[in-house]
Amino acid sequence: MPHATQHADATRYACVAEGVDLSQGADVSKPADVFKSADVSERADASENAHAAGHGDGTALVELDSALRGGPFHVALRAAIAARGLPLQRVQHHLTRHGVKVGVTSLSYWQQGARRPQRPESLRAVRALEEILRLPAESLLRLLAESAESASARYARVKDSGVLGRLLAELDQSPDGGLEALGHQERVRIGARRELSGREEQHIVRARRDGVDRFVAVHHGDPGCAPERMTVHALENCRTGRVRRHHDTGVLVAELLFDTRLRAGDTCLFRYAVEDGTAELTREYARIFDTVGGQYALQVRFDPSALPTRCHRFAQPSPTGPRAGRRDLPLSHRHHAVHLVEPRVRPGVVGIGWDWP
Repeated sequence: MPHATQHADATRYACVAEGVDLSQGADVSKPADVFKSADVSERADASENAHAAGHGDGTALVELDSALRGGPFHVALRAAIAARGLPLQRVQHHLTRHGVKVGVTSLSYWQQGARRPQRPESLRAVRALEEILRLPAESLLRLLAESAESASARYARVKDSGVLGRLLAELDQSPDGGLEALGHQERVRIGARRELSGREEQHIVRARRDGVDRFVAVHHGDPGCAPERMTVHALENCRTGRVRRHHDTGVLVAELLFDTRLRAGDTCLFRYAVEDGTAELTREYARIFDTVGGQYALQVRFDPSALPTRCHRFAQPSPTGPRAGRRDLPLSHRHHAVHLVEPRVRPGVVGIGWDWP
C-alpha cells in the first residue's frame, strides 16, 4: 500500500491592530506626546536597521535558511522574526505602515503554529511580512500553500493526476496485485535534520489466484524530495525488480519479486526498505488503505538529536476527509519511538503526527 508524508501545520487569522501611523509626517497642532511617539518610532526604526545590518551571523541565519527551504510556514516565520531581531509589537507596527491590520496575538499564533493565515487580509499580511522581514518574494506564501495540504490529500491528488496509474501500468500491475493483506508492520525513521530518512516494511500476504510472483511497493516522498536519489532494498524473501520514479510528484514504485510463483491460497512473508532522506522537515507519516485487510502496526523512531515535543495518532475516512480519532502517543525516552496498532484495517487513512520544538 502507498504511503504519504507532509507537514500539517495550523496558524491564525488576522485581528485589528493598534497604534498610530506616523509615516505621513506630524501635524504641528498635535500634542507634544504625539511628537514624542513619532520620535520614538523613528529611533526604533533606526535601531532596527542598525541591528539588521549586523545581525544574522551564526545560528539565526542558518536556522532561517533551513526553515525557508523546508518549512513549515510557522517555523520559517518564527526564524525570520528572530533573525531580524524584532519584537512582535514592531512587526505589527510595520504591517500597519503597509496598510495591513494584524494583531500581536494573531502574529504570535502564526509563529507558534496554533493558527493559519487564510483570509484575504491575512494573506496580504503574509506578503507584507516577506518585505518587512527581507525575505525572498513568495517564500512564506509557498510554505503556507505546501503546509495547507495534508499528506493523504497530496496522495489523492497524485493518484487523480494519473501519474501513479501510469507508473503502475509500466510494471503491468493490477489494482490489488492479486494479493490479500494478512499482516503489515512498518518502521519509519526520522533523521537528525527532522527529515524522513527511510522506512522498512514487513508484509504477510496471501495469493488470491495462481501465478502471483511479485508485490509493487509505492513510496511518496515529502515536498522537495528527489526520487532519483532514493534506493530500494529487498531484505527478506524477495529481490528488487524494476523501479520507476516521477520527480515532480516525488513518487517511486518498485517491484519486489518473490522467490516462487504463488498458487491461490499460498502465503508469503517478505521484507524490504526504502532509503529516502532527500527532503526537508516532515511532520507526519500516513498510510492509506483502499481495502479491508489484516493487522497493521506503525512505528516512528526519531534521531536522539531531533526529538519532537508531542506525538499523536489520527485517522481519516478518506484521503480528503476530516481527521478524527486524535490521541496523544507517549514517546519512549530510551528508544525515541512511538507506535500505533490497528487490529484490522478498513478503507481510509491512519497515521502519526508530531510537533517540533
